[in-house]
Amino acid sequence: MTSADFQREIDQIVRRAFDEDLPDITSEAIFEPGDRGRARFLMKASGVLAGLAFAERTFTAIDHSAAFVAKRKDGDAVAAGDVVAEVSGSVVALLAGERTALNLMQRASGIATTTRRYVDAVRGTKAGIYDTRKTAPGLRALDKYAVRCGGGQNHRIGLYDMFLIKNNHVDRAGSITAAVERIRSKAMAQKIMVEVRNRAELDEALALRPDFILLDNMTTAEMRAAVEHVAGAVPLEASGGITIDNVREFAETGVDRISIGALTHSVVALDISMRIGS
Repeated sequence: MTSADFQREIDQIVRRAFDEDLPDITSEAIFEPGDRGRARFLMKASGVLAGLAFAERTFTAIDHSAAFVAKRKDGDAVAAGDVVAEVSGSVVALLAGERTALNLMQRASGIATTTRRYVDAVRGTKAGIYDTRKTAPGLRALDKYAVRCGGGQNHRIGLYDMFLIKNNHVDRAGSITAAVERIRSKAMAQKIMVEVRNRAELDEALALRPDFILLDNMTTAEMRAAVEHVAGAVPLEASGGITIDNVREFAETGVDRISIGALTHSVVALDISMRIGS
């Protein structure tokens, strides 16, 4: 995704949030359009910061003269009490944008913080931590950006940028071989990943030499055996049943990638507040 594409995604996410929330009849009734103010974003918990660009766009979309100053960078480790940004503009804009900006920053920072925990847990192994498509509808660009801020890597963005042959595809097509052959007959550029559930499917997939093989819901003993059997011929990804408590054990099997839906589908927001000065 280019920077221009990412900016368009930010704009779309902010606009959708405004469609749900505005106008702010309370602030517009109390304050005049010319009233100006300044606010600061204060961390109330420790973690990894993410989502500053989304917060900035929230305020500049309401008030084109608003000025947003980041005091820290996305991806930074932050502690409770840290001031991470300041914004000045019309008081109505500050109040109208407060909840949208906080919602986006808190969610993104929660994802980045969780991702960093997984990345740190496998440090020293060759396994990369990857997200999945288990994101909040309409917030995929935010969620996947936050994973990157936490040191993780993005799996496919959508259904369009990589072939992923899963069990339902295989069961309907009749076999892994049939599914792969049909895809290759289309002569498309996207890479192919094949999900396998057992040693027989692994052998079938390995003979076809896809770009990746995903080991689905296998035990660590089964994964270790798969790594030894494949011997680096195809990159292997582990998925299913992986938590922060056991991710190191899975990484030490020798897999190349570990994909974890919990990075984005079970988000605990990182507590941040916005304080407007008098």
